[in-house]
Amino acid sequence: MTEQPQTLVPAPPTEPPAVPAAPDVVADPGPPARRDRRVLRAALRWTAAVAVFAVAGAGTAYGITRMERTDVPGLATASDGRWDYPELTKPPLPAGSPGPQAESNPAGTHHADLRALLLPAPAGAEEDKALRGEDGWLATDDFLEEYAEDDDRDTFRQELVDAGLRHIAARGWTTEDGTRTRIYLLRFDTAAVVEDSFFKPHFSYTSAYSVKGADFTDNDDSFPVKSEVAGVQRSAQVETRPYGKEQDRQAYLAAGDVLAVVLQSRKGTAPAVPFRQTVVLQSQLLG
Repeated sequence: MTEQPQTLVPAPPTEPPAVPAAPDVVADPGPPARRDRRVLRAALRWTAAVAVFAVAGAGTAYGITRMERTDVPGLATASDGRWDYPELTKPPLPAGSPGPQAESNPAGTHHADLRALLLPAPAGAEEDKALRGEDGWLATDDFLEEYAEDDDRDTFRQELVDAGLRHIAARGWTTEDGTRTRIYLLRFDTAAVVEDSFFKPHFSYTSAYSVKGADFTDNDDSFPVKSEVAGVQRSAQVETRPYGKEQDRQAYLAAGDVLAVVLQSRKGTAPAVPFRQTVVLQSQLLG
């Protein structure tokens, strides 16, 4: 029996306020007139109706006001530049398989299909079909084309082989403002391989290998602390001036047996908000 998909960003629970009690009615010692009984029943119906609308209104307001905008990274807004991503759900796990952070899974294995863990493109984006690869698996040399130096590509390629790289799944797209996004998920045998062979020595602060077009980079400290995802280590860099026609942003995520590489570039400057949004959402899918 497979597990049901889990929604990544559930709405916070709402606790409606108590319905106010109807005012006490003082009994008339004499028999009430028929008209008085009709007036009383009408008043009680109106009181109940007002109470129901009050509860519904208060519950809706609570759900909106308590949900911070930064807590909903998939929500697109015209004011801050976030992209309109579809509602995200984690793919179901095979029956009996633990999640990557379960105590019974010390290797940090992602038992779900790696291709299903890729972040989908936002609304209005044009997908880069070349990154689909064959049957959803990308060749290693296609991934290494992101890096500028021949020596770096050769060194990185050998390290991937020595570490037992199993698969690369990738997805990319271009949004209407010209921002190009590429996401690569590299799967290895264990979380220890990802952390000790790649993340710590090569990507924990800055990338050991230069991405094409990004000659000078610095650590990107713009991510809020509360955007961290449990079980996912993150390192992000941003290209600094002087940069050429495009500015590049890059992030490396260590999530169990997966090393994720997120790259964004845009002519002029690459906006920070959709980059942070993309990195956080991809982290949530892997966490």
